[in-house]
Amino acid sequence: MNEVKGYFPSSYEQSRSTFRGHLEKIKKKWPDAELTTVSIGEEEDNTIDMISSKAVNTDNQTLFFTTGEHGIEGYAGAAMIHLLTEEYLDRIDPATTGICLIHALNPWGMRNFRRVTENNVDLNRNYLYNRSTVPQDVNKNYEKESELFLSDGKITDLSKERIKLQAQLVKALASEGYSAIKEAKGMGQFEYGRGVYYGGEKEEETTIFLKRVQKQLLSDYPRVIHMDWHTALGPPNEVTMVVSSEDERSEEELKAKYGLNNIQKFTPEKVKGDSTNHFHKLKNEQYPSTYLFSALFEFGTFGTGKKAELREFMTIVLENHLYWEGAENQDDREWILSEFREMFYPLNDEWKKSVLNEGRLAMDAVLGEEEIVKNR
Repeated sequence: MNEVKGYFPSSYEQSRSTFRGHLEKIKKKWPDAELTTVSIGEEEDNTIDMISSKAVNTDNQTLFFTTGEHGIEGYAGAAMIHLLTEEYLDRIDPATTGICLIHALNPWGMRNFRRVTENNVDLNRNYLYNRSTVPQDVNKNYEKESELFLSDGKITDLSKERIKLQAQLVKALASEGYSAIKEAKGMGQFEYGRGVYYGGEKEEETTIFLKRVQKQLLSDYPRVIHMDWHTALGPPNEVTMVVSSEDERSEEELKAKYGLNNIQKFTPEKVKGDSTNHFHKLKNEQYPSTYLFSALFEFGTFGTGKKAELREFMTIVLENHLYWEGAENQDDREWILSEFREMFYPLNDEWKKSVLNEGRLAMDAVLGEEEIVKNR
């Protein structure tokens, strides 16, 4: 219980304070480590915080953690940075390994327990390598079934709203098929600014910041090991590693190398604007001699299969509807927000304990195989 409380903050401010407190411990190994704070968006106190340092002697490689790209998911990500500082720092050789840890890429979303930015942008659909090559109406399936994804008036009765949404979904599934609806969700869209999965009409401030960091790390080090922490996808209480097809290794090869049970590949054709895909693309195009490991790590909540995916879809759409249009009934509002939290940051200790255990599993697998940490 105490371990869970120590690692999982209840607010963005508490999480940020804990993160900034890691600097003192990190400086004991990397004396030149610095805390960089960048205000993001309209509110000055919404900040991206980064602790970074070059290697003490020779820049052979760097360890790079990113968290909070999807706001509310940053709480589990912050727990992973905390876990790293508590259990892994002593096993990293600062003489040859640099470090770069980022807290809250989407500080507004983390502060407000939302997934998107204050501009309603899904950041992980905003890192387009070449925006001019992606037409605004790229997501044809989303366009066809836009009534599914867009809010329409205040929620007056949640039960009726859910029935209406389910009816729309059944109709869409009948006309377009399950795979088309799944693709519409995953790809992101660039037409509807108040819709779900919106990739934005331009680069967000965070995107500009992170692209600059990616480029700097690839230019400074011959090896970059990047773990990007998320929640929701995959089997409940388990970690899933999600890898861009820009990494040419197959799922089977990745499972054999890292020893993780849950590994998925995705293609830029079906997921536009993902940050790890951008990282790989940048490396392949401009730094071909650099070795890059970059993957998302997801802590599952609702589970897998069609039933879980449909629950996820309903939750995302209802939360977006609530944000834009509101609800007449406070109980309806609280139910939607509770369901949304269950999807991305559950309150129960069982899930939080699983995050710590599965986070250790992922770090042992990747940091051990990539020779970032020494064997005990």
